[in-house]
Amino acid sequence: MRKQFSLILAAAMSLSLLAGCGGGSSSAPASSAPASSAAPASSAAPADSSKEAPAETAAFTPEKDVDWFCASSPGGGSDIFTRMISDIMTKEGLVSETFLVTNKTDGGGEVVKAQVSETKAGKAADHTLLTFNVGELLPMLDNTKRRIEDFTPLAVMAVDKQLIFAGPQSPYNSFKEVLDALAEGKTVTLGGSKGDDEATFALLLEELGVGEDQFIYVRHDSSGEAITEALGGHVDLCISKPAATAQYVEEGVDDSKRMRPILACSTERYTGLLADAPTLSEVDSKYSDVEFPTWRGIVGPKDMSPEAAQFWSDTLKKVSETDQWKNDYLAKNLLIGNYLTLEETKEFMTQQQVDYMAANGIS
Repeated sequence: MRKQFSLILAAAMSLSLLAGCGGGSSSAPASSAPASSAAPASSAAPADSSKEAPAETAAFTPEKDVDWFCASSPGGGSDIFTRMISDIMTKEGLVSETFLVTNKTDGGGEVVKAQVSETKAGKAADHTLLTFNVGELLPMLDNTKRRIEDFTPLAVMAVDKQLIFAGPQSPYNSFKEVLDALAEGKTVTLGGSKGDDEATFALLLEELGVGEDQFIYVRHDSSGEAITEALGGHVDLCISKPAATAQYVEEGVDDSKRMRPILACSTERYTGLLADAPTLSEVDSKYSDVEFPTWRGIVGPKDMSPEAAQFWSDTLKKVSETDQWKNDYLAKNLLIGNYLTLEETKEFMTQQQVDYMAANGIS
């Protein structure tokens, strides 16, 4: 597992900074929008994320069903994100055609990325979308020759973070108990999805000074699968973002299906139902807090027409301004709204790619 996440982490932090000036509500930890960026100037997204798209709408309107692919399983954070946006576009009358949302996890999601990137120019490319986030970017760069240049980046919509949860059958009631078990030489298992969850765990291992053969990461295709494993007692813990776990921590949930948040992977506690989860420095002051802000976005095929790309970018901006997006997605799932335009998204994703490849010696 790669440990060199400093550059891409800094870039992700610089993206979260834009939430303070780009518009969009936040119920996430206040530290998600730091007062100053930890990233070098070259890896920060453009400073003006509020600039408007061209006043004249590009000459494209969807005229057939839209194929929207998600490289994670149903019930995970990316799936929730995808279905929320497509639902808003339909309810608000922003798109009159039908969205066909398809979850494809073959090859860790790399099969569907190849399929989308290689979609030929024309109606097919203009009516194809792929949910894409840092959790899709990292394994793609690690394991394939596919790059951002093989897609058309359309928008970044929000910033997310993780927590560690204990399932109903877990032997651990707090992260302090987990640290005690590790100190005694015991093995602890933790389930999570690919990409950003795994990156957060790598940072945690590095901070704790524990080997991955003792604190074991069990990789899944989505957060939903990791949660299912934790509920069944097949792993001791799981790591997930709030969206995928909300239904398991709400009041009234049966004890056999209740997930307990025991660690906030952030520099400040969450609010509401997640407020009981301490940060790492609160658990033990000898440790520093660990976080890996996760951006969530959308891309299209490389051969998507400029007119279609502009349409989808503009339409996603309209989604980001709706009450349903702000209340039912951002506030409910404790995310930071952070819309980036077509040009900003391309620049930001490209720079993250450059930084990560340089940090990890990928050619």
